Amino acid sequence: MERFETESLALMPGQKVRARVLAHHPWGVTVEIVGYENAGLTASVDMIQQFSRTTSSYDELLGLFPPTGSQIDAVIEQISRWHPPVSVRLSIRPADLESLVWSCDFCGEPIELSPGGDALVLDSRSNDGPGSHTLISHRRCLAERIHPENGGERARALTVGKAH
Repeated sequence: MERFETESLALMPGQKVRARVLAHHPWGVTVEIVGYENAGLTASVDMIQQFSRTTSSYDELLGLFPPTGSQIDAVIEQISRWHPPVSVRLSIRPADLESLVWSCDFCGEPIELSPGGDALVLDSRSNDGPGSHTLISHRRCLAERIHPENGGERARALTVGKAH
């Protein structure tokens, strides 16, 4: 058994994906992410969480469910790699597809996860065993928590992924 599942590491919060709807459930839909069909991960869209506040009836909410077998545009909200299988939660809200905003795990303030935003996605792993945990951070929040004498790592936290 591999210590860390690695195929899903290419997926991260804020990333746009295509997904194929597999089944309807009372709470939403299960999907497979196109290109990751054999990766051994589960993926879903919680339709009630995303749309129940904007619909006036359960029938109206059901009308928003994408048809089984259809492909949809989605954005990754969360990934859980704590234990197998990897679980991916997607959003299909139009606003999230334009710009996914989440909360910084350090300061709690909003942060844009979409390309061009100021978010860093941190995957923490133990050297003792499998599983990992994803944290979302503003660049400055991470940089402020790095020891002042480690200036190189502070500088990298402020610039990683930015075009030079």
